Amino acid sequence: MLFYILKRIGLMVPTLFGVMLLTFVVTQFVPGGPVEQLMSQMEGLGKGGEVSGVGTSMYRGDSGLDAGRVEQLKALYGFDDPPITRFLTMMKNYLVFDFGTSYYYHQSVVELVVSRMPVSMSLGLWSFIIVYGVCIPLGIKKAVRDGSRFDVLSSTVILVGYAIPGFVLAIVLIVLFGGGSFWNIFPLRGLVSDGWSEMNLIQKVLDYLWHMVLPITSGAVGSLAVMTMLTKNSFLEEIRKQYVLTARAKGLSEQQVLYKHVFRNGIIPIITGFPGYFIGAFFTGSLLIETIFSLDGMGLLAYQSVLNRDYPVVLGTLYFFTIIGLFSRLLSDLSYVVVDPRISFDSSE
Repeated sequence: MLFYILKRIGLMVPTLFGVMLLTFVVTQFVPGGPVEQLMSQMEGLGKGGEVSGVGTSMYRGDSGLDAGRVEQLKALYGFDDPPITRFLTMMKNYLVFDFGTSYYYHQSVVELVVSRMPVSMSLGLWSFIIVYGVCIPLGIKKAVRDGSRFDVLSSTVILVGYAIPGFVLAIVLIVLFGGGSFWNIFPLRGLVSDGWSEMNLIQKVLDYLWHMVLPITSGAVGSLAVMTMLTKNSFLEEIRKQYVLTARAKGLSEQQVLYKHVFRNGIIPIITGFPGYFIGAFFTGSLLIETIFSLDGMGLLAYQSVLNRDYPVVLGTLYFFTIIGLFSRLLSDLSYVVVDPRISFDSSE
């Protein structure tokens, strides 16, 4: 097991390096980089004002910026060095998790990500709890009652929910319950109310949950169908195996057969995806949900960073989340051994 873990960790290094190198190369050919954007802003302002701490005295009338001033702007953003030098310097800094400063927000990338993390954690964690808390028991019941009216009706409902895009459902919920054309029950902006700091503990918790109802519902409904059907099919496959018939022939009750024999085998495909989904719940964001409900999370930050060519944020968050993704895949593989001790990675080596 130890050799397998060390081998997987060793393979993460070239994978991470390749992802960062490919992304860095792509950014070199994307038009409208930070230097070009600053030049455009300065030329648009002409002789009035200041942009990003750089005086517009660099601008010389209709002639625009001279070559010397352009070189100063490149040096300001660190683009005066060759690409290979910039890439190696970047990776050296990333090894100690020094992601630099955002071009657009003018603050540390780490501080920027930390400030946006509570929104993504709230959306992801509650969606995770709802999906696993609802889908596993529902999928098991559907497998036990396969073909029944309950199975057909529940499948219809969850598939309809799956067919509705999250942002469409969000708009419908706003119209119905957010003060649109019907009831004004739930708030539409932020995680908490304006006077949240003055509330007591119970009021704070209730206010937070009150704000989470609509965005969580919009984001979680689409995931219910996939996990429910995966659970149902996994348990249904186990129920039809020979060892279940043998257990029934020995006189075991249906509850004993289901929870002592079928459950530990049928739950393996579900539990093995648990680590990756759980870790991803803390760091991923939903652009459309965050935009509709005015939530400043990781999804909106990533989108704005790409539009603004904010390379420190784009590359820094990519580096961090790639590491998280690689380790979550490793944890998912190791969870096979935890759930089913019959599996051993050492035997295949």
